[in-house]
Amino acid sequence: MAFMEKPPAGKVLLDDTVPLTAAVEASQSLQSHTEYIIRVQRGISTENSWQIVRRYSDFDLLNSSLQIAGLNLPLPPKKLIGNMDREFIAERQRGLQNYLNVIMANHVLSNCELLKKFLDPNNYSANYTEIALQQVSMFFRSEPKWEVVEPLKDIGWRIRKKYFLMKIKNQPKERLVLSWADLGPDKYLSDKDFQCVIKLLPSCVHPYIYRVTFATASESSALLIRTFNEKGTLKDLIYKAKPKDPFLKKYCNPKKIQGLELQQIKTYGRQILEVLKFLHDKGFPYGHLHAANVMMDGNTCRLLDLENSLLGLPSFYRPYFTQFRKINTLESVDVHCFGHLLYEMTYGRPPDSVPVDSFPPAPSMAVVAVLESTLSCEACKNGMPTVSRLLQMPLFSDVLLTTSEKPQFKIPTKLKEALRVAKECIEKRLVEEQKQIHQHRRLTRAQSHHGSEEERKRRKILARKKSKRSAVENSEEQPAKLSSNNSAGSGASSPLTSPSSPTPPSTAGQRALTSGLLRRAIFCIPSTSSSSSSASTSRALDLRHGDACPAPAPGCERREPRGLAQLHPEFPKGNFEESRNL
Repeated sequence: MAFMEKPPAGKVLLDDTVPLTAAVEASQSLQSHTEYIIRVQRGISTENSWQIVRRYSDFDLLNSSLQIAGLNLPLPPKKLIGNMDREFIAERQRGLQNYLNVIMANHVLSNCELLKKFLDPNNYSANYTEIALQQVSMFFRSEPKWEVVEPLKDIGWRIRKKYFLMKIKNQPKERLVLSWADLGPDKYLSDKDFQCVIKLLPSCVHPYIYRVTFATASESSALLIRTFNEKGTLKDLIYKAKPKDPFLKKYCNPKKIQGLELQQIKTYGRQILEVLKFLHDKGFPYGHLHAANVMMDGNTCRLLDLENSLLGLPSFYRPYFTQFRKINTLESVDVHCFGHLLYEMTYGRPPDSVPVDSFPPAPSMAVVAVLESTLSCEACKNGMPTVSRLLQMPLFSDVLLTTSEKPQFKIPTKLKEALRVAKECIEKRLVEEQKQIHQHRRLTRAQSHHGSEEERKRRKILARKKSKRSAVENSEEQPAKLSSNNSAGSGASSPLTSPSSPTPPSTAGQRALTSGLLRRAIFCIPSTSSSSSSASTSRALDLRHGDACPAPAPGCERREPRGLAQLHPEFPKGNFEESRNL
């Protein structure tokens, strides 16, 4: 089936591993109680959000259900008197927000069915155990030799995968475990190919793969039966847990945190890497490695749940590796998940966050070298090593495996091609999701930086500097504008001409003075008598032709045009006045 084709009937498009975020936006007080309005968002898209209304009693019921995890969750305490006061409601709202933040920061709690139903009742209101039991009952109509002993309630973390303890009627002492699961969003095999590959799983023989007794599939789900192991999984060994206990009880708050011995780490790690290499060489996609998917059989690790990738189920560690764009193939996903598993084997607990900046003291530096190659910031940024490269590292290269069982898993060529196409589609969806997360993270960082206090101060300082610079530029432009205005006013006056007085030869300085300054007619205006007007006019005309102005004639005042002396310092100072009469 090609990528983005119409999904088959029964395929669940919702990815249960996409994290939910919740913000208590407001509260409203009714007659006898207070309701809190919560904005819930799936993933990074603000369009994929909705509002729910919850009372404090709803939070209290959720908290009671989560007590099985053994964690001390910070739910605000009850209050009988004064619980309708405005200040108390505001304080409780902040406390409820902190309560939700703590739950969603826990990888196991954030994926549990209890929280999903609390925050997203529209998509998680179904009784999945009842649905699984109905499907199993329909199967037993055609296979009467099997019988259900009891449901193994919540022993796994998946919401849409359920387990039942089984037995064969003619072999009542032998215990088997049946797993049933819906199809997931990464199911890209056609129905025919899907059912063929599922039925091939019992034929897979490998010393480090847990055998499948029976497998079948319908258009909407798959059902597999395996032998029940009383010792449980590798995660049960690390956490000293009982296999039949619920997932939250077993792994959320271990009583004793203690890693495995170095020889166990080396042996189990080598066995797991060997089976991963075998699957990749066969072209079989996996991508679901974690400690709860590794069954313990004596001192041997055997891989579980090969069917998960065929069903299209999302990985347990998907919220981690979707943050890093270099982890974009199923092999790199398996290697990164192996790093998580190795960390748990070494320290007895999962890492607090990924990437890991520094590692606690380990039994060997060779362990730290492998952890750095799979979980460090540099590894997540630059990419994962191959499975073959991990097998060559000093921690595993000297481990001797003694087994006589020969691996066998024959996959027809046609199904190999179908698996290859399905693998590419799974990787393509992963790359698209990583791209969206990367773009959202860049936008969020830019918005956060733009709205930070430091950035606001920087913008204020730049604005003040710009304002001062503009003020200085304006103050410098004003005299220049005044000067240009004066020059424009002088040029607007029509230059005087005298046809009766030809212009004598003059020097370059005199021509400049004549053309630049004496376009304005300069006259000595008589103050008392008009008898000297002829003489003063003659002097003015002589001045127009570049002659220096002699001492004023008797009865004349000297007046100087504005700015004339500044424009030409050699011009004789005195009191002159323009005349626009000529």
